Amino acid sequence: MARKFNNFDEFYQFYLQEHSNRYCRRMHFIGSSLVLLALLICVVTQLWALLILIPVIGYGFAWLGHFIYEGNKPATFTYPFYSLLADWVMFKDIITRKISI
Repeated sequence: MARKFNNFDEFYQFYLQEHSNRYCRRMHFIGSSLVLLALLICVVTQLWALLILIPVIGYGFAWLGHFIYEGNKPATFTYPFYSLLADWVMFKDIITRKISI
C-alpha cells in the first residue's frame, strides 16, 4: 500500500532516504544534466523530434541507479508527480552542495 504524505516536504524526506546511495544520486544527476543538454540541443537545432528522448535519458539513468546501486523500486512508480518534482529539487540541492554526490 502506498504511503500517504501530507505535503511535498514530507515526501522529499522520504525521497532522500530512497536515494541514500551516492552512486544512485550520481546517476540521477547525470540523467538530469543530460535532459537539460538535450533540451538545449532541441532549442538550438529546432529538432523537436529529439524531445522523445528526454524521458528515456532522464528516467533511464535514474532507474539504473535504483536497480544497480540502491536496490529499491523508484518512487516514480508510486508517486509520479512528487517524484519528478523531487528529482529537480535534489538536482538543485546537489548543485548548491546541500547534498553530496
